Amino acid sequence: MNLNATRIYVDADACPVKDEIYRVAARHGLPVSVVAGNFIRVPQDPLIERIAAGAGMDAADDWIAEHAGKGDIVITSDIPLASRCVKTGAEVIAPNGKPFTEASIGMTLAVRNLMTDLRSSGEVTGGPKSYSPRDRSAFLSALDQTIRRIQRQRADQPAQKQS
Repeated sequence: MNLNATRIYVDADACPVKDEIYRVAARHGLPVSVVAGNFIRVPQDPLIERIAAGAGMDAADDWIAEHAGKGDIVITSDIPLASRCVKTGAEVIAPNGKPFTEASIGMTLAVRNLMTDLRSSGEVTGGPKSYSPRDRSAFLSALDQTIRRIQRQRADQPAQKQS
């Protein structure tokens, strides 16, 4: 298997780390699919692909979930999307650097659903914390570590036989 089989999928709506993703992907020579509901501006680069998934309610999420799989990396803060992608075997990282894993996604999804229920019943739960330089640094570190881990896993696999 070669490393170029790894693709980074970006849930681009409200993603605060797109520029960082582009830089890390370029350093590793990895293709990036930037997925949004509608048109979104991306750098002119042969490794960066812009996907306008359509205006449907979860069109971008559905597109990412259908395409991402084992050996791919998904960047999203959308917990239901993260859950779907973890199930396909993709590595999933939030823009603050927090990885979503098989072990953590169930509790994360339960807390999200609880908070949604509280808000819909009128409870004031506050919004998300503001994005900080520490979050950006943690994200860069997590993305780089994830890419290196995938590279090591692929290097450790026996060479695929040519048919």
